[in-house]
Amino acid sequence: MNPSSLRWYLKAQLGVLLLPVGLCLFGEAVSRRVLQMLGKEAGPWFWYGTISLICINAGVGLMIDSGMTKGFPGRRRRGSSGSDG
Repeated sequence: MNPSSLRWYLKAQLGVLLLPVGLCLFGEAVSRRVLQMLGKEAGPWFWYGTISLICINAGVGLMIDSGMTKGFPGRRRRGSSGSDG
């Protein structure tokens, strides 16, 4: 595996992992906020929410940067271009 494909793979996988982590942290922040509004001791919801937004944005950014929607860079799909004859 050459360095460029390893770099692509790590970016893509890190993005795929950061997005659900951020969503889970966001859910935790919402539940802590609701408990605080009900008058129960819940903890620091603000920091959970802040870290969750950082993880969500980083995950989406890494997935876009790695080009996951197009696949591995430089790899051509068969029949995707009309000039391949």
